[in-house]
Amino acid sequence: MSSGKSSDTDALVEQMKSTKAQWDAEASDETDALLTQAISMAIDQGKGWAPGEREKYLETLLDDDFIPPLFATSREELEKSGLAEAFQTLHNEGETPGKHMLEFRKKGNESIALGRKNVAKNMSYYRDAVNHYYEAYHWANRIVPKDEDFVPTPEEMLAAEDEPYFTQKELDELRSIICANCAMAHMCLKNWGHVRDESKKAVGFNPNNIKAWYRLAKAQQMLQNWEEAGNAIESGLAVDKDNKDLIQLQNLLGEKVRKARLLRQQRERARAERNSRIKEVWRYCKEEKVALGRLPLVATVKDDEDDGDGDAMEHRWHHHYPHTGQLPRRRSNDDVWTWPVLFVYPSHRQSDFIEQFGEDELIAIRMAQMFPEDETYSGHGETDIAWDFNNEFRCSNLVVYFEVHCTDDDGDGSEKQIVHPDSVERLTDLGSAMRFYESSRALKGDEGPEMANVARCMERKHLYQQRKAWIKKHGSLWAKPNPCPVVQIHPGATLAQVLRHKDLVVPNFLLTFILFPMSHPAHEEFLTKHKCIGIVEPAGQSFSSATV
Repeated sequence: MSSGKSSDTDALVEQMKSTKAQWDAEASDETDALLTQAISMAIDQGKGWAPGEREKYLETLLDDDFIPPLFATSREELEKSGLAEAFQTLHNEGETPGKHMLEFRKKGNESIALGRKNVAKNMSYYRDAVNHYYEAYHWANRIVPKDEDFVPTPEEMLAAEDEPYFTQKELDELRSIICANCAMAHMCLKNWGHVRDESKKAVGFNPNNIKAWYRLAKAQQMLQNWEEAGNAIESGLAVDKDNKDLIQLQNLLGEKVRKARLLRQQRERARAERNSRIKEVWRYCKEEKVALGRLPLVATVKDDEDDGDGDAMEHRWHHHYPHTGQLPRRRSNDDVWTWPVLFVYPSHRQSDFIEQFGEDELIAIRMAQMFPEDETYSGHGETDIAWDFNNEFRCSNLVVYFEVHCTDDDGDGSEKQIVHPDSVERLTDLGSAMRFYESSRALKGDEGPEMANVARCMERKHLYQQRKAWIKKHGSLWAKPNPCPVVQIHPGATLAQVLRHKDLVVPNFLLTFILFPMSHPAHEEFLTKHKCIGIVEPAGQSFSSATV
């Protein structure tokens, strides 16, 4: 196929050459001669698309992640387009960024001075200063620094009045000053988040900028980030140990900084303990062939998705959402593993959570404790369960199922799973299991608001990739998989026998059983949607649905 395209390109070039030769014969003035010369250069330099080049370019344009350079909104997006250098050259053509930077910096300083002199305390001066400093920083980023050993020529010395030059060190110092001054303007406006951000940029360009360290510490104080404030104070005192403002701030915040660091150490210890437990759980599950899975921890990939209903949607998974944060653990007295288990009753929209269900326990024993027979009740055969209006929840009258997830993969992790975002995704390695559990704890606030935002972004990225892969394969998110099949559990089976069933995948470290009264209409409706493909017998044998 590539040879055919090459021949077409050669034919086009030959046609252009023949047309050029005809125009050469008819040329009568210099304009025509220049035109034919331009055509000749185009023919020599441009041979059309290389084999496969056009298809690759079109595939790039159709990629959802590709952003044309004209529409890039950040430096990173422009770098990905491959045209950053060309656009930078075009952007700076005919401009004098060094001169503009100094002019806007001067305007910013003048606005600050006017704001301090203003008796009426008009905040507009400080807003103007912020805008001027932003313009100065913008022009500073467009300056191409000279080498440290650069020696200007006499012509360059004369041109420096209109276009000053800077070395990288000088440029970084100027950027640091501009950002620190911008932080000061934001301080006057009490925009503490911007003060923090600008001060961080300032000390990033010049770690010896003592004013920037003080403003960063002050911003962290006002934002109640006590540990970060302590770090900024200590970094500033390392530059100037006698700075009065920093010493005063250190004396004021000393106790709060100490408590914040103590809390961080406690969080780190708790995280280390969780990591150790996750590793232990993973090793045990691999040895015992217990499969683990996960579901998305968020429902949306952006804040404005679904008209603001994302928060409500994140609770629609019911038992799958890891609201407990519990993990399987060993019982201290007999070394038997226990699991968090949820009993769900769809017919009555109720549930019960069992924090520790031992693997050696019979399902029937737990059911008898929760739903005893008639003779154990006070009264005339009525249960003590408030929502059991028809007295159907007795252990002998209940049937138990578990859902079968991940039916399309072989479980060895050899191929990339493509699962619907509402379906269970198998955890194939220890790293994915640890990341999932840590994200779930961070979203519950264990690591503070900043880590919760990071975890939310990571989960949104994971959900976006899931959606993209599913749409690429099936065309739409509405093309949902069929309802998952179920396996019935004999009450005489132990939890260990259920866990080791070949069709069981435990989502979110939370084992879920679905219970129905045998003759309830909801039970019949459930089985019409969810095919029962087997049964877990006490002996550990599984039979097909035909024998159930």
